[in-house]
Amino acid sequence: MHGPKTPGARRVASAGTPYLTEGERGDVGMIMAVSFTRYGRLYYLDPGPHRPKVGDKVLVPTGSGPEVAECVWPPQWVSEDIEGLPVCQGLAQEEHLVRDENNRRKRAEGRSVAKRLIKRHGLPMKVVGIDYLDADNVYTVYFSAPHRVDFRQLVRDLARNLRARVELRQIGPRDEARLQGGIGPCGRDLCCATFLKDFEPVSVRMAKDQDLPVNPLRIAGACGRLMCCLKYEHPLYQEFRASAPRVGSQVETPEGPGTVVGHNVPADQVVVRLNDGGRRCSCSRASVCAPRQAYEATYGGKADER
Repeated sequence: MHGPKTPGARRVASAGTPYLTEGERGDVGMIMAVSFTRYGRLYYLDPGPHRPKVGDKVLVPTGSGPEVAECVWPPQWVSEDIEGLPVCQGLAQEEHLVRDENNRRKRAEGRSVAKRLIKRHGLPMKVVGIDYLDADNVYTVYFSAPHRVDFRQLVRDLARNLRARVELRQIGPRDEARLQGGIGPCGRDLCCATFLKDFEPVSVRMAKDQDLPVNPLRIAGACGRLMCCLKYEHPLYQEFRASAPRVGSQVETPEGPGTVVGHNVPADQVVVRLNDGGRRCSCSRASVCAPRQAYEATYGGKADER
């Protein structure tokens, strides 16, 4: 687990970022993506003068010095202006790979010792991740617990067994899910474990605004808290409701007058029950909004031409 040692990279491109050919390149930049663990979070770098291939081990600048990561996305030209990314420090050499393997063994040893001593002390703690800084010979143990835990004696025993300085840090459910990873209800990797850097506030009101059932089993994520993705589309729903006719309103549609009985926000449509026969139809929001109808009544066919 590379929590505090990961670079300060930000998610600046996605799978849909357009790549450019030699003739199309303008004032653009190059980026590459690396991962410290297989199927782990992606970190974006400026490749600089280096051109690693997929699978190559590269050096990534971190707060504790260069760390070894695997290139999962080779350098590509993108049509966005990329600035402020950490710069790749080249391919990892044999000494870097040996150091990285040694640090992995240290982390595995630290996790095993921590679990054994926690069980011996009978503490209600769950080890979530271990970090190790070889330069300072420091272990950082990330754990979750239902309440505050007095782990002073545990720290002393860990330091004696590992012959290193040990820090214990308690984390919440969301950070635990981010470090452990997993699959969300949508079938994709957890957002927090792949690209989210910060957790934004999420409320039940967001679920209500999106007509979702206020059922913890339906709107909770792997961490047991409200799903972060409730935040993604909420502004779209707010904008839609600000201009769309409310449920129960009488509206004029291209197929005749009717009553609004529902909204289809992703499709930007209003569901209307027609007065003539009670048939339901879906109309675009613009076609039933009073300002749009007044505009068309004034300018007629010119509205479409514009």
